[in-house]
Amino acid sequence: MTDHATPGAPAHDDHQAPHALPPAVLLGTGAALIALTVVTVVSSRLDLGPFNIVLALGIASLKAALVAMFFMHLKYEHRFQAVVFVGALVFVVLFVGFVVFDTTQYQPDLRAALQALQAQAAAQ
Repeated sequence: MTDHATPGAPAHDDHQAPHALPPAVLLGTGAALIALTVVTVVSSRLDLGPFNIVLALGIASLKAALVAMFFMHLKYEHRFQAVVFVGALVFVVLFVGFVVFDTTQYQPDLRAALQALQAQAAAQ
C-alpha cells in the first residue's frame, strides 16, 4: 500500500507538528549548561592571560549553541535553519575576534593605562 495524500487535505509535515523532547534530553542539556557555568566561574579565577576572554567566549558560544539546539528546537528543524544559525555564529565569532585582536594588538595605550592602574593599586 502506498502513501498518497488526499486531495484538499493539508500536507503532512513532521515539522509542523509540535514535538516534545524527552525529559532526559532537557535535563541533560540543563546539566551541561550548569557544568559549563561552573567551568566559566573556575576559569575566571585562573590567569590565562589573553586566553581568558577566548575561553570565556568559547564557553558562552557553546552554551548558546546548546540552548538554540535543544531548548529552541533548532536541532529538529530543517537543516537550512541550522546552516543560517551556524553562519550567524561564524560572523559573531569573526566580529568579536576582530575586536579582541584590535584591543590587544593595536591599542597599546590601553595596556599602558592598565599597567599604570595596577602599579598605582599595588603602591597603595
